[in-house]
Amino acid sequence: MLLHFVPDIRIISILLIFVGMVIGWSQNSAITITGKVIDSISGDPIPFATITIKSTLNSQVITGGVTAESGEFSVSTEASEIFIEISFMGYRTRTMNNLHISQGTNDFGVIQLHPQLESLEAVVVEGEVSTVEFKLDRRVFNVGKDISSTGMGALDVLNNVPSVTVDIEGQVSLRGNRGVQILINGKPSVLADDSGNALGTITADMIESIEVITNPSAKYEAGGTSGIINIILKKEEKRGFNGSISVNGGIPDNHSLGVSLNNRSEKFNLFSQIGVGYRSLPTERESLNRNLESQTAVITDGKEFRNETFVNITLGADYYLNPRNIITLSGNFAFEKEDSPSDYKIDSQDEDSKLTSSYRRIGETSADNPKYQFDLQYKKQIGDNEDHVLLGSATGNFFGKKQESTFTNLLLAGELTDTDQRTETDFYQSDYTFKLDYTNPINDNYTLESGGMYEINDVGNDYIVYNREDGSWIIDEDLTNDFRYNQKVLGLYATGSYEGEHWGIKLGMRVEITNLNTLLVNTRETNDQNYTNLFPTVHSSYKLSDDLSIQLGFSRRIFRPRLWDLNPFFSIQNTYNIRRGNPFLQPEFSDSYELTGIADLDKLSLNASLYYLHTTDVVESVSRFEGNVNITTPQNIGTRDQYGLELNGKYVAANWLTITGDLNYGYFFRNGSFEDQDFDFNGNRWSVNSTLKFGLPAAIDLEITGNYQSKYKTVQGEISGFAFLDAGLRKKLWQGKAIINLGVRDLFASRIEENNIRQADFYQYNQSLRGRFLTLGFSYSFGKGEAMTYSGGRR
Repeated sequence: MLLHFVPDIRIISILLIFVGMVIGWSQNSAITITGKVIDSISGDPIPFATITIKSTLNSQVITGGVTAESGEFSVSTEASEIFIEISFMGYRTRTMNNLHISQGTNDFGVIQLHPQLESLEAVVVEGEVSTVEFKLDRRVFNVGKDISSTGMGALDVLNNVPSVTVDIEGQVSLRGNRGVQILINGKPSVLADDSGNALGTITADMIESIEVITNPSAKYEAGGTSGIINIILKKEEKRGFNGSISVNGGIPDNHSLGVSLNNRSEKFNLFSQIGVGYRSLPTERESLNRNLESQTAVITDGKEFRNETFVNITLGADYYLNPRNIITLSGNFAFEKEDSPSDYKIDSQDEDSKLTSSYRRIGETSADNPKYQFDLQYKKQIGDNEDHVLLGSATGNFFGKKQESTFTNLLLAGELTDTDQRTETDFYQSDYTFKLDYTNPINDNYTLESGGMYEINDVGNDYIVYNREDGSWIIDEDLTNDFRYNQKVLGLYATGSYEGEHWGIKLGMRVEITNLNTLLVNTRETNDQNYTNLFPTVHSSYKLSDDLSIQLGFSRRIFRPRLWDLNPFFSIQNTYNIRRGNPFLQPEFSDSYELTGIADLDKLSLNASLYYLHTTDVVESVSRFEGNVNITTPQNIGTRDQYGLELNGKYVAANWLTITGDLNYGYFFRNGSFEDQDFDFNGNRWSVNSTLKFGLPAAIDLEITGNYQSKYKTVQGEISGFAFLDAGLRKKLWQGKAIINLGVRDLFASRIEENNIRQADFYQYNQSLRGRFLTLGFSYSFGKGEAMTYSGGRR
């Protein structure tokens, strides 16, 4: 196996030598700027105020620092054409221009900052952070004002993000397509893995922003044919000691208590989060399996829960060796105790629709889920330019699950056609990622980036099924096995960009070598895949005026089958509707093209995107009937060509009303076949959402969001459309020190998902409903700043 990586290890060695040579180059600063910052009214010193040194030529940040407890500061630089900005929360930012700078020490003496005296009770909507920010290769969705998702999970937040949809099963789609790579703080994480809907363990209050990257640059790993969703978690960095405590309650059960603490000094930034809680996620399901050859049918109707008690502890520290070198070490431990009962009524009918069997299948599932995570990062600023950096990191994740399930059948009428069963699962997942990134802004126009990544995924799932026979539990050898999954990915990249006054372009190339091995231990079935791929990227922008610009992007991407796509085991909760993985699934590839126009007017901002996505070896879920049992497996089926239009807009109608909206329309062509069945068809899919944000008197905010997702064709049938409404209220107390939030998710319980599969020999119908969720939260902050509204949710 090592022979596959020898050439690339040489490349990494050359890269390390090059970076080392660059780090060794430095010059001594010749200018020192000193002073003391005080409150203009009280005369007290202001500690931890931010000192920023900027160039008078292009306003680019050169260097900076913070004031000490005494309010004094000292900042060194080589540049003489500069101006100074001094800022601190609660004070007006002071800008010092037309400075006479000389070599050596320049003492500016006492500098006064004036407090901001505006009333916090006034209704000010225009001061909010923009809901969506557009950058060259991404859109940034700021969730700080997303009231309706208060106390909810990350999946609920994602459902409010333009271009993103999440179905009831927790599957995330981007512009209607799956194959999305989800990152946490720019890195893979077990928190974003598909297993057990782990993304739901992150709560809305923990999220700073969400980046939607439909055409990622070569700097990002190439996983995800639809693009990348990067979830940025909060890490408080306010000066001095501060923190918050939050309490949330909800119906259905969604209760948590969280404490967030932070202490920032000149050398250290210490941060921690401690949370405990309990939540319940009920789901109602209904299904119909009809055999069109025998005209017999099976009807299933029932409810299942995912109840979890959790505790988590996060500790971390930034250590500032000096203004240009920072080491960050953070760790997280979480433990979840899972209880997932289910109760389904299963009726069998003959060809005349007469009942032949009726029974309840009652399930009891319990599991202990420990999670560990660590992240070590080193950042070095080279020279006076804060964007000239070397960033190295090592991340490790571990997730374990010991689960036991028992399924008991209670006969109601006719003959019992199922047997009592018991399962045992011993699951582990270890992920390690090592990254090195170097960024060099050569001058104001040109920037070079290069780096590498090595990722290791090691997974095991020992699964045992017992059947009750004559009062004893007997192992079912056909359903029992030990699945092993091991994947290694080595990636190297380089990008170069030019950014002028009106025009900019960024070119990149990435190479990735993938080594994947799966093994079914009991049957000795293996699947070994080794492949090397090139992933070019192009991004360009042109500024037509101060208010109008256009962007062009291209990227090539890959979707590697994940554990739950490959794992052949399945849940036997409902033995008539089974989903299992395909250990021989191949990766899918896509080419993405996008043209975007952005208009930023006085009170109105609009953007429109035309896109084309060509995907090969598309992974689709395919159902087949065995008797009256529906078995669904992922398969590689042909190609998909999708043409689409996306519109996003924000309008500040008044100082108390802001309206945002998003429309995505795509038309696709499918070509492919599977087992002599033709799967050629065309169709469309579209979604629309709109949010109204009202600034009411008494420091109250009201938010209402409406969503609609259209029906669309699948390779075997059709998914129905549905509409739903979210709403939320927020009130600030004590000048922002405390916040009360009330949120309602799916106000009318109308988010009902229906899947119809029509084939020559069978018909299958599935319906799922999560229902209405209500949350009420209270947060109080102490120290400096406003309430951070941390929910105490799991990480």
